[in-house]
Amino acid sequence: MRFLLTYKSRLVKKERKGTASMRAAMARRTQVHSVELSDNTEELESPETIESGSLAIQDDSVKEPQKDLWERPQPTSAPVLPDDGSTILRFEIQLARIMPPDGEDLKVKRYVVYELSIRQDSSIIDPQPASIQRRYTDFRNLYNSLKKEFPSKMTTIYFPNKVLVGNFSPDLIAERSAAFESFLTHVASSSALRETTAFLNFLQDSELTKACLLLDERRNEMAIPLLENCFRLLNKIFMDRSRPVLLILCRLVAACTMSPVPHHSAERWASLALSRYDTLCDIDLLQLYIPLLHTCTHLWWQRGLDQKPITDRLEEMSKKGINTKSALTLIQAIHKLDPRTETI
Repeated sequence: MRFLLTYKSRLVKKERKGTASMRAAMARRTQVHSVELSDNTEELESPETIESGSLAIQDDSVKEPQKDLWERPQPTSAPVLPDDGSTILRFEIQLARIMPPDGEDLKVKRYVVYELSIRQDSSIIDPQPASIQRRYTDFRNLYNSLKKEFPSKMTTIYFPNKVLVGNFSPDLIAERSAAFESFLTHVASSSALRETTAFLNFLQDSELTKACLLLDERRNEMAIPLLENCFRLLNKIFMDRSRPVLLILCRLVAACTMSPVPHHSAERWASLALSRYDTLCDIDLLQLYIPLLHTCTHLWWQRGLDQKPITDRLEEMSKKGINTKSALTLIQAIHKLDPRTETI
């Protein structure tokens, strides 16, 4: 009898211990910190209460940020900077990572994305480098296009071959990065290669397409940073009054002024565009000038600024026989020169 009582006692203790362990595990799985709840049902349904409750629940599925596959080694010495007033254009692969990240979209074949930084150093290192992300295929397509169009100018350029295995090897990434940097430096140093459509598309097409789609969806706040980065990049490579630079600058002004309330940076970009158009002789780009002046006139009125300098320009052009009563908006004039996806 004593043996049976002792045995039953042990079973009860073991059962209680198991129940307690199970409860502890369940508590850890959905651990909730104390959140004060109101008796008011309206408060419970408010976004603030819902957000505080959501944040209080610890999600064990949240993963650590994915580590980069390769990072550019830290330089052992400072870069050589010009002291004669000139500038140096530098292309640098800063890092490479695998996409899609671990655990995301397993149906998509994984690939390497290279983060390319473009600087224009003078006597100081460029404080505002532009940055874009490109795949191996983007570099290869540019190389093949230029080699086909200008074979004699590409004979000395080494381009890494495509490999079937070992794509994610850090040594391979480092070798490719160095080759990409030399390749782009060569392209930028040759006016014939630099002025090609293929090179311009490589530099801006991905970001510009995204920005135009966002503008089409009236998500200007998200499109403007992409356009600003495009402008900074192109402005480092091409002349201030070149077609690619002025076109992206006007598109940026249009994006900043399309909403009833202009973007906070609208005046800065509009003023820069007006100054760039001084003494411009490109007939095609002059198609944008009158819509730009009208856009700036309205913006100056919204900001309470003096519109006279702008209206004086329009009057001078009118006296020269130029029709200044353009029916096109700035974005419509841009679309006429460079059709994209944005709504006109």
